[in-house]
Amino acid sequence: MIERTFVLLKPDAVQRGLMGEIVGRLESKGLKPVAMKFMRLPKELAERHYGEHKGKIFFPGLIEYITSGPVLCMVWEGENAVASVRAMMGKTNPQDALPGTIRGDLCQQTGRNAIHGSDSVESARREIGVFFNDYEIQEWKRSVDPWLFE
Repeated sequence: MIERTFVLLKPDAVQRGLMGEIVGRLESKGLKPVAMKFMRLPKELAERHYGEHKGKIFFPGLIEYITSGPVLCMVWEGENAVASVRAMMGKTNPQDALPGTIRGDLCQQTGRNAIHGSDSVESARREIGVFFNDYEIQEWKRSVDPWLFE
């Protein structure tokens, strides 16, 4: 089933120069980028994005961190995109993430785990709506699709 998912490369990924590698991994998997935005999150937008964590002990630190530098916000499309990206990311704690995953290969600590990806189709819809307007999401066809999909 073709679906969309939201992916955010966090400030540590940007500062460490990992954007190209991570985007390359997503493209190599066969996912298609349909929107990208490089920005520094305003506090209000960060709080809206992480709203389900409001009131938790780690919330203030999370907001301070995610607003500390630029991030790359993206929408990716593909067959089972949400589950595919989640599998590619690896477990939240990089120490538990398998080799071959983004976090398993590139990260050391949970607080600097490089990437956020939607955890469900419903979350993806909500998160995409927080960061992108309809006109920012591109509909386009790739010539490689027949070589990826039957």
